[in-house]
Amino acid sequence: MSGTTADTPIRKAILGSLVGTSLEWYDFFLYGSASALVFNEVFFPTFDPLTGTLLSFLTFAIGFIARPIGGILAGHYGDRFGRKKVLLFTVSLMGGSTVLIGVIPSYATIGVAAPILLILVRLAQGFALGGEWAGGALMIAERAPAARRGFLTSFVQVGVPIGTLLSTAVLYLMSGILSRDAFVQWGWRVPFLLSIVVVLIGVYIRRQVEESPAFTEVESEGRTRRAPILTLLKTQPLDVLRVVGIRAGADILYYLLITFLLTYVTTTLGLPRGVGLLATLIGAGMQLFTYPAFAALSDRYGRKKVTVLGAAGAIAWMLVFFPLVDTKSTGLIVLAVLGGLFFHSAMYGVQASWICELFDTRHRYSGASLGYQLSGIVGGSLAPTIAVALLQVSDSTTLVVVYVCAALALVLVTALLTRETRGGDLRETGVVAKARSAS
Repeated sequence: MSGTTADTPIRKAILGSLVGTSLEWYDFFLYGSASALVFNEVFFPTFDPLTGTLLSFLTFAIGFIARPIGGILAGHYGDRFGRKKVLLFTVSLMGGSTVLIGVIPSYATIGVAAPILLILVRLAQGFALGGEWAGGALMIAERAPAARRGFLTSFVQVGVPIGTLLSTAVLYLMSGILSRDAFVQWGWRVPFLLSIVVVLIGVYIRRQVEESPAFTEVESEGRTRRAPILTLLKTQPLDVLRVVGIRAGADILYYLLITFLLTYVTTTLGLPRGVGLLATLIGAGMQLFTYPAFAALSDRYGRKKVTVLGAAGAIAWMLVFFPLVDTKSTGLIVLAVLGGLFFHSAMYGVQASWICELFDTRHRYSGASLGYQLSGIVGGSLAPTIAVALLQVSDSTTLVVVYVCAALALVLVTALLTRETRGGDLRETGVVAKARSAS
């Protein structure tokens, strides 16, 4: 981007989406990491370690259940009244929920009320995140030039590794400077309480961002829908399913690499928890660059080709992933995670632009939200839980590999069956199908 005044709106949109999404994912991934590391002792201490971790991951999954509800409501109001208002609400709710997690008393203090409160706040977290991603993506995509839309919109995806880096780094720091007892008693709460600071930053930045021009045009012409979700389900139901198919397997791979790995290296391999956190930190740092890189490639070669490359590569990598991890070598564990996240980047980096381009402006927020969040339930929500259960049943990682590869095969097939949208005009009414190189 040049330094012209005309670039200012897109710069503000990118910054607002990037910062807000980073804060949202900081909160969300902080919960996932804490589930793997400490929640079994704090909220489920009466169970053996692996079962307690399984229960912790179930509370992690509960947040995904609320995400489609949040996505539907956010999509409804975002398509009727604007993207900006909804995004201010979601970042505030997410931050507030995370702070509350940091002050919930432990099971030892209030008994069964502790996990119940944890579940309720987790639902609020999921509700907020349900409306976050699509709004952030649309604020960039609907004002980005078509030739660079993939690259520019990928910065909403970059918020994911930033959030992962922040949450993992803070947990890594607290677990490193504190004794195990101190970390379990109070140290894990500090990263959650820090959300009160970052959410204020997010709200301030998002207040400076102007409304999406595509929505403003539709609103000024009186073409908004009273029930956009119903119009979506009537006109583009298959596109919602395509989004689920493209995304679910990538989610499963990601949560295996980021969340399940923490449990596997500590509980099964008996390694220090810092090994898994270090691999996560390095992998997230890599994805700061690989997401935009693959998205830029999709601007040139198409969303479909890049996604197929990522899915096929990830399937091949899964065959060597656990052999590398099982060496117990820190360097090889890091390599295993880096390889998996590299191919994940090819799939996830292009999703923001491809998903936005699939839907009509009048119900684009609803379509992007619903498809994205439904895939979260099918994919990421139960991925750590299923992986732990498969590990318990078979006492080996073979079934885990089969599970992940089957999900990645679904991504590959769905991508091949989904139309190419690169170069489409997002201000057109009707399905964005007039792509520069449809295939």
